[in-house]
Amino acid sequence: MLSNIKAVIFDLDGTLIDSMWLWKQIDIDYLELKGHALPEDLQDAIEGMSFTETAQYFKKRFGIEEDVADIKDTWNGMAKDYYLHKVPMKEHAGLLLERLKAGNYKIGIGTSNSRELVGAIADKYGLGDYCHSIRTGCEVERGKPFPDIFLKVAEDLAVEPSECLVIEDIPNGIKAARNAGMKVCAIYDDFSKDQTSEKRRLADYYIESYAELVLLLEQAAV
Repeated sequence: MLSNIKAVIFDLDGTLIDSMWLWKQIDIDYLELKGHALPEDLQDAIEGMSFTETAQYFKKRFGIEEDVADIKDTWNGMAKDYYLHKVPMKEHAGLLLERLKAGNYKIGIGTSNSRELVGAIADKYGLGDYCHSIRTGCEVERGKPFPDIFLKVAEDLAVEPSECLVIEDIPNGIKAARNAGMKVCAIYDDFSKDQTSEKRRLADYYIESYAELVLLLEQAAV
């Protein structure tokens, strides 16, 4: 998996941190405020969209009067307490970052989340100590499954796409990495457990836990 790899790029939600569950709850709460029930197809419809693209989608689909910036501000406010107090890192994620840093891998994050929330979680867990690039979907033209976000991180890291391994937890993220010409490893996440077979099919590799990658790095260091 790590053969000829110089950089490892992570998605954030559901990949480095255990947070996918909270966004469905925020969607439920937000739509209830606007007089709507949560449609069954909503999560699939917005999968991989950037924060801005998702707000644009909500505005159009549900006829929301507020502008996109106000929608995003509301979501940021609703989510911030969750991120600061109720969202843990995925098991062994911190140890993996330490091992990657010790192995002189370049590390990046390419996420569909907002810059405000990414900044809060990066500060909480000291991700800036490990990551050479942290980019959000709002900083590129197109969200996942388009490759823009991962290509931007690779550019920041000054590595070729073929030298990157992407860790992702959802199918559209896996597709984005493949579309960027990068290796991709899917990781189990409880929120997307119903998509496990599709994730296995799309990705080059699949892991249940970061302990598997930590072990690979420790064996390589011997």
